[in-house]
Amino acid sequence: MTIILGIESSCDETGVGLSRLDAAGGIALLADEVASSVDQHARFGGVVPEVASRAHLEALVPAMRRAFDTAGLRLSDVDAIAVTSGPGLAGALLVGVAAAKAYALALDVPLYGANHLAGHVAADTLEHGPLPSPCLALLVSGGHTQLLRVDDLATSITELGSTIDDAAGEAYDKVARILDLPYPGGPPIDAAARRGSPSIHFPRGLTGPRDAAYDFSFSGLKTAVARWVENEERAGRPVPVDDVAASFQEAVADVLTAKAVKAAKAEGVDTMIISGGVAANSRIKELASERCAAAGITLRVPKPRLCTDNGAMIAALGAHLVKAGVAPSALDLSSNPGLPVDVISV
Repeated sequence: MTIILGIESSCDETGVGLSRLDAAGGIALLADEVASSVDQHARFGGVVPEVASRAHLEALVPAMRRAFDTAGLRLSDVDAIAVTSGPGLAGALLVGVAAAKAYALALDVPLYGANHLAGHVAADTLEHGPLPSPCLALLVSGGHTQLLRVDDLATSITELGSTIDDAAGEAYDKVARILDLPYPGGPPIDAAARRGSPSIHFPRGLTGPRDAAYDFSFSGLKTAVARWVENEERAGRPVPVDDVAASFQEAVADVLTAKAVKAAKAEGVDTMIISGGVAANSRIKELASERCAAAGITLRVPKPRLCTDNGAMIAALGAHLVKAGVAPSALDLSSNPGLPVDVISV
């Protein structure tokens, strides 16, 4: 039995997870503690890197204590440590990496610098078990929107497409601001959309015949929403917030799911995972389920807590790295805010 400690600090959530790798290769989650600093960023309408870094410093040790208490373990029980080394905010990443290096040195256990994006995919295995090979992952969060082919979670992930401007979650935050809805924008827009009708046609970016098949663009959609709202206000008409939210959300869900299903068919895979914070969105899950069922594709979506940033996903990825016999990182491990997804372990 191997106990893996996972540490996540790439953005505004301080996550500590503990997983267990058994002799048969099974992975179980023992603890998952998250401390969010989202309330500290709300008044700014987005994440402030310096505030996030300070919050990680304050939250990491208490979160660590809660995780070990939950699991009924001691630090001396840890056999390996995995930490998010990228991508993410530079200062925020440094807090987690520095802590992980200190723990690894003090406990004399191997250290794994893990990729945050691969961690989001690994989170699904905690709920639905091992991934079939190959499979397709649609990763949608505040900072990332990517289509990934996953041949081996520990050693082989290939990016098929990515956003060329705003990520889907970023577009949600910006549109929420336009509609005077709270930050972060995902949950309030989702709630408003359920009350509204998608009766306004907003553009679907990068869906033309000459556009990149698997890349995304949401900046133009955000601008289209802003212009539509401005025109209504200029004409003295009340803005139908629920209908605008529903129409915006329908455009996002349409593009994400259509491109994901197209990629799955082209790659010849029959299983799709959707992960990242935006994967909790009701319309994206609903439309993905409809389109995957029609295409004969098995859809896997982790529960909302596992979709957002957390230490559990890094502990899970660490367990896969240990299981695959991947070489540990050196103790001079550095964080890398721009770490590409195909570098699963540094």
